[in-house]
Amino acid sequence: MAPNATAILDTLRTQIDLTDFRKLHWEGGFQEYLTIVLESPEVTRTAYQRLYDMILSHGVEDIYENKDKLTRFKFFTEFASRLADGIYGLDRPLMQLVNTFKSAALGYGTERRVILLHGPVGSAKSTIARLLKRGIEEYSRTDAGMLFSFSWKGNDGNWVPDPMHGEPLQLMPEEHRAKLLSMLNEQAKPHKYDIRIKGDMSPFSRYEYKTRLPKYDGDWLKMLENEVKIYRLVLSEKDRIGIGTFQPKDEKNQDSTELTGDINYRKIAEYGSDSDPRAFNFDGELNIANRGIVEFIEVLKLDVAFLYDLLGASQEHKIKPKKFAQTDIDEVILGHTNEPEYRRLQNNEFMEALRDRTVKIDIPYVTRLRDEVKIYEKDYSPEKVKGKHIAPHTVEVAAMWAVLTRLGTPKHASLSVLQKMKLYNGKTLPGFTEDNVIELKRDALNEGMTGISPRYIQDKISNALVAHPDEDNINPFMVMKELEDGLRHHSLIKDEDQFRHYKELLSVVREEYEDVVKNEVQRAIAADEEALARLCSNYIDNVKAYTQREKVRNRYTGNYEEPDERLMRSVEEKIDIPEGRKDDFRREIMNYIGALAIDGKKFDYKTNERLQKALELKLFEDQKDSIKLSSLVSNVVDKATQEKIDVVKSRLIRNYGYNESSATDVLNFVASIFARGQTKK
Repeated sequence: MAPNATAILDTLRTQIDLTDFRKLHWEGGFQEYLTIVLESPEVTRTAYQRLYDMILSHGVEDIYENKDKLTRFKFFTEFASRLADGIYGLDRPLMQLVNTFKSAALGYGTERRVILLHGPVGSAKSTIARLLKRGIEEYSRTDAGMLFSFSWKGNDGNWVPDPMHGEPLQLMPEEHRAKLLSMLNEQAKPHKYDIRIKGDMSPFSRYEYKTRLPKYDGDWLKMLENEVKIYRLVLSEKDRIGIGTFQPKDEKNQDSTELTGDINYRKIAEYGSDSDPRAFNFDGELNIANRGIVEFIEVLKLDVAFLYDLLGASQEHKIKPKKFAQTDIDEVILGHTNEPEYRRLQNNEFMEALRDRTVKIDIPYVTRLRDEVKIYEKDYSPEKVKGKHIAPHTVEVAAMWAVLTRLGTPKHASLSVLQKMKLYNGKTLPGFTEDNVIELKRDALNEGMTGISPRYIQDKISNALVAHPDEDNINPFMVMKELEDGLRHHSLIKDEDQFRHYKELLSVVREEYEDVVKNEVQRAIAADEEALARLCSNYIDNVKAYTQREKVRNRYTGNYEEPDERLMRSVEEKIDIPEGRKDDFRREIMNYIGALAIDGKKFDYKTNERLQKALELKLFEDQKDSIKLSSLVSNVVDKATQEKIDVVKSRLIRNYGYNESSATDVLNFVASIFARGQTKK
């Protein structure tokens, strides 16, 4: 089919929704706005109320973490994933953050604070701030999140918007506000928050109001009708409407006017004075972020003069533009910082006022393995990594090491840091309950505030992907080599002790990986369903005869013989059933089968995890020698053995996610272990 530009444009034209455009560009008079307020009182919400409702609008779900009931906000999972910014494993800190927003929305005091996200580098502080800005931007385009501002009629017939996007109800004279609010709250549809008028107009709008009012002999309603137009306000970071971002620069170039606006020198000649609000640009970050949110990147690196501006902005909701009186603002002030800067704030006695006006939310590194794995799977999915196969466990091994570097040494003498990581990841260990896990976390309050950043892991996985152009896959050993080689040059490793500790943890991870792949190969070798079923049937027949003190009929000779103790013990020893416990274990198995029979169900070894594991290990031991896997090391493989190895390889590919070359690599690796006699019990 020949390319057709007209057809392409016609297709796009059908997708244009003019209804949405008209909604977002609504304009009307003050009276029409009051009608909207009565129908939808939420249009008058404060910045904190709107932000909190935006997060809730995406939904919540209850989750449980070590007996604690937590609220998971889908804004940080589903909405974030849509923007490829998913946040994992931070449910508790995020719940604390949203509870702070809730408190501020209800006017309990935190609305007069700087919200400070504090944590190590790469712990998702910037991501959280970015999501909140994007979320409130999109929310303002919906019916549920709409808000409004106003413009003044210019001499040339054009309309000049209020530079700080003020709330239209601020146009009400002070003496009439109480009466208006009383009537609005009484007659409006049921609403979550009381309708209030917070603060006064910007200096520009105050000037316009005062100069136009005499023209109408003080009839402010008539003045509003003729001189003011209300319009739908859509927040936009790119257009600097309701969303601001401030980043520290070189100290010599910092100027506090970047926050509160500056004189427009070109207009001084037109208006005759630098204190005329029409000759001032109210375009500092705190000005333009009014009605929305302002993000301070690395806030504690700011010059002291900037921090003074934050004191009034947070506590009194006022800023002081040059040559003008204090000006009201309504916005969420969100900053983020690292540990060194925060320690400097704590040690600086001159910054006591700022410390007192700060709500600190710790954003640690992830300490749960499955959540850390999700961070990397997002970037290294098959869709993104084209042409390279990532062997199973590659990402998991890197994530495991990252998490281990963040965990404190357990106080339990019998517990290793690897076991602690497994407990945190939801695994069960003999002798440890959920209460023990809670205790472990309580003993390590600062856990996750130090360690290896996800960025380092991402860099090293990326290196492994490009460092082996001749390979069609990358495996855990390639990534572990990259991780180890980069340690010497890691800027955040402070001393030799830390370097040595991180290297030792890599050895722990390497050993764990060896155990995992040995187990996988064993299961692939023992994955012959028919052979497993035969072995199981044989074992159960003998156990039944043993527990009922009967004899077993030999299926080949037809003779009745004593139960095969050697067979039963060869299975039971695979799962460490001691001689003294064998009778108990066999009775457990028979009771289990009996209970199923009463319910009309048939016994299947797959429903009993311990027995299945024992049977697989027994079958592996029986078949290992017939497959002669160790012959792979010497490269002398006969045809019959090669066929059996190909079957095992196909199972690895089908059941565990390997490709041809990575399955060959892992078989060769495990074969070298078997050649050394290191079989896994």
